[in-house]
Amino acid sequence: MAREDNAVGERRAHHVRLIATDLDGTLLRDDRLLSPRTRRTLARLTSAGIALVLVTARPPRFVAQLAEELGLRGAAICCNGALVYDIATGALVEHSPLASEDARALVVSLRELYPEMAFAVERGLEYGCEPAYLSLGSLSQPQGDLLAEALALCAQPVTKLIARHPQRAAEDLFPAALRVAGARAVATYSSSRFLEFSASGIDKASALARYCARLGVSPAEVVAFGDMPNDIPMLRWAGRGVAVANAHPEALAAADAITAANMDDGVARYLDRLLEGDYQVNDATTAPSA
Repeated sequence: MAREDNAVGERRAHHVRLIATDLDGTLLRDDRLLSPRTRRTLARLTSAGIALVLVTARPPRFVAQLAEELGLRGAAICCNGALVYDIATGALVEHSPLASEDARALVVSLRELYPEMAFAVERGLEYGCEPAYLSLGSLSQPQGDLLAEALALCAQPVTKLIARHPQRAAEDLFPAALRVAGARAVATYSSSRFLEFSASGIDKASALARYCARLGVSPAEVVAFGDMPNDIPMLRWAGRGVAVANAHPEALAAADAITAANMDDGVARYLDRLLEGDYQVNDATTAPSA
């Protein structure tokens, strides 16, 4: 159950300076598109002088396309916080990769537990994967020597290591992933299809905190939206963490408020009420009925 709104929460809402939002399952519909209502609301947000930051497990190449459609400037936080990407210039402002030796150790340990596991990597602005991973339906196509065996892909530091099992869901594999990661990496998942590993100490919250500090924005001035376990650190860090109704149970429990589902314009609904000064709305502050 989400925590109820209170006087502190209302004061925070009156001083919102930045909105941080996840994409898949949160801001985007299930077809990975933005609804017309959401587009209108984001335009209102910009006109009101409130900054919008996309905070996603997705790599820059996906964010760049969406940012162009929305006319966004500034930065986006990608790969679960391992990258901060300048939308206007296409440059990497901040990069916190997973060390090669740690990435390779993860591959070896996971393969010992699950021999069928297939791997992919994000390396800065590049993407690579194993042939077995590609056969599972990768949305991206590696170029040249980036179609290779996992240990070769991890011969240099990687922004994010991705592990996918052909039969088993990420949630089922997650306890083992946490044990394997130990202190060398952060393990999480943003989809039921794959596990994700980043450098120790790197997550959406840590990257957002550094970004906001550079802008002089405090946590109390931030509203964050999310739906999956990888969003939980960000939801807890922000002055107001809002989960969409379709969110993972753990994300729902971590949130300060719950809005409508992504397919029902949940983020736009919450932001419209925020912009209108209405902070006592049932669908934005209480858990949905079963």
